[in-house]
Amino acid sequence: MSNLEQTVSPAEFDGVEPKDGASAPVRKPFELGRRGLQLLSWLAPVALLIVWEVLAQAGWLSPQVLPAPSKVVRTAFKLATSGSLLNDLGISLLRAAAGFTIGGAVGFALGTLVGFSRIAEAAIDRSVQMIRAIPFLAALPLVIVWLGVGEAEKIFLVALGVTFPIYINTTLGIRQVDPKLVELGRIQGLGTLELIRRIILPGALPSILTGVRYALATAWLALVVAETIGAQSGIGFLAMDAREFLRTDVIVLTIVIYALIGVAADGIARFLERRLLAWHPNYGGAR
Repeated sequence: MSNLEQTVSPAEFDGVEPKDGASAPVRKPFELGRRGLQLLSWLAPVALLIVWEVLAQAGWLSPQVLPAPSKVVRTAFKLATSGSLLNDLGISLLRAAAGFTIGGAVGFALGTLVGFSRIAEAAIDRSVQMIRAIPFLAALPLVIVWLGVGEAEKIFLVALGVTFPIYINTTLGIRQVDPKLVELGRIQGLGTLELIRRIILPGALPSILTGVRYALATAWLALVVAETIGAQSGIGFLAMDAREFLRTDVIVLTIVIYALIGVAADGIARFLERRLLAWHPNYGGAR
């Protein structure tokens, strides 16, 4: 054995404790823990806010073009204390939740049906893909003729947008389950329902939850479109009303609210992944 091999072992180089436990693990240079990575992920947004505030206070950004973050915060406080902001936010959340529940149920049911049956795929999939290709704005006039500009129109658009990501990922997840696992389940004497519950659906769950994450983002996109037409309440209505009076601080506030809700929704989806996929090596405790 050479002197170099005697000096540095592979375990020490990789920062992993040797199996015999003779030496302590060596941390790699510039290695960050989980909390350090979380702080780093917020560094860019905080730096952007600081630069934005400095430029606005220095007069390089016009308040009518892009108000300072401090002004947006003051506007949020005024609207919150008056009750209008919380009321509009609550209405938007209820619309999004109702549409997500309906669209998610429909997408999961159709995806499960198509994933298990080639006949169902031939009968359903092409029509679903054609509807999926229609932009929201193109379908909006027809939806208004059908449902008017009330709550039903807004919930329908959200449900329509949510359906497709969950449908596609549910179908894909079921189709990607390892056939060897299914065969093993049959050998173990599992019935059809038990096979679906214990092998197929758990195997498809990572793909389904990915669809949920995409659907959460699509739900807010659809809601923004829906609330800009004939709405009398909601965050989208608040933005359109502010546009009429050139209230850029309120418009920026609504954009920030949408961003924060998106981050919160994605955090909920990640939490579900960690809890429901704790058995999976790529998800359990990974994030």
